[in-house]
Amino acid sequence: MDWNDTPEQAAFRKEVQDLIQSGLPQHYREHHGEWVQDRKSDNPAQRQAALDWQNALAAKGWVAPHWPKEYGGAGLSPMEQFIFKQEMTLANAPSVGGQGVSQLGPTLIIHGTPEQKAAHLPKILSGEVNWQQGYSEPGSGSDLASLQTRAVRDGDEYVINGQKIWTSGAQYADWLYALVRTDPDAPKHRGISFVLLDRHAPGLSIRPLIDMSGHHHFNETFFEDVRVPVANRVGEENRGWYVGATLLDFERSNITGAISSRRTIKKLVDYIHSDEGKQRSRVTDTLRHQIAERYVESEVQFQFSFRIISMQSAGQVPNYEASTAKLFNSELNQKLARTGTQVFGMYANFWGHDNDARNTYKDPVNPWAPLEGSFTQDYVRSIPSTIAAGTSEIQRNIIATRGLGLPRG
Repeated sequence: MDWNDTPEQAAFRKEVQDLIQSGLPQHYREHHGEWVQDRKSDNPAQRQAALDWQNALAAKGWVAPHWPKEYGGAGLSPMEQFIFKQEMTLANAPSVGGQGVSQLGPTLIIHGTPEQKAAHLPKILSGEVNWQQGYSEPGSGSDLASLQTRAVRDGDEYVINGQKIWTSGAQYADWLYALVRTDPDAPKHRGISFVLLDRHAPGLSIRPLIDMSGHHHFNETFFEDVRVPVANRVGEENRGWYVGATLLDFERSNITGAISSRRTIKKLVDYIHSDEGKQRSRVTDTLRHQIAERYVESEVQFQFSFRIISMQSAGQVPNYEASTAKLFNSELNQKLARTGTQVFGMYANFWGHDNDARNTYKDPVNPWAPLEGSFTQDYVRSIPSTIAAGTSEIQRNIIATRGLGLPRG
């Protein structure tokens, strides 16, 4: 296998770099901003930065680079997508469109009706509508197929009652896509339907959940007699599990994880060699070995990404291979955060801001916190990474049964 760019790929890489150089707003050059939050920020400068970056990408058709051109995407090849995401991650440039672009859009393209595509795909591309996912429930996380949120058909509508939890980013959502149970007597993987819901529909409410690092990232979502048109169902009734499984294949095909890990390792090493870092870090031989191991592991993750790209280039949809990459990447995130806190020793006890994060970091940075406490915060935040999008145990089961052909239980 040749890891070098072809002349065509090198030219495309240069095109992406040129756009980032000319079009990335100063806000994103100075801060690690998130487009999903910035588009609804109280700060006019952040809202403008989100709009400007959206327009810069839209001019090239790169809001949804992986979508076919007929649906408003760029129709990039899998390798071009890889190069695009690689350069975006290296530049710390945010993607736009959120889960609507990365997950729901590709799912609608495969399973949606012409009317659903016409109604929703253009608004995803324009940034007018942001989507978030309603899957997990208080008693249905890893065993998602046991979900109990009910959708009872009433003429041309479903009446939905139940609760979702860990609804990431729902406070920024305009619409939700959710799995609901439409046949309680069917086997648990059947009897589930995939529906689209207006976030502001009567009876739908969201309650914030503050995580252990003080961040409001996810929420509880409650459905009380929420009426949804049957026309908002994607795919066949009671076949929503298979629609959702398609979406999860897109979600787990992470090809930017290795690049992010490399950037984090470089940030750590550069700080260690800085004047401040020489005073606030303690790098023993054991820790040097650990840092080297993390870098080697980031290279392994990069090869997993290349494997997935190779499959997509051949017209295949990654399954257990994507689970392998997801498992490896989420556990690498945890190990890398641990290594960073060990390097800083007692200085890792400084959170980075004097007060907790519930005030959206308006407090001044603690001057004693190495790298503004980023590794300490990553250490705390990385705990859910082996749970979200399918626990490590679930991923290992997929790898064992679908990849290795081992018998179940």
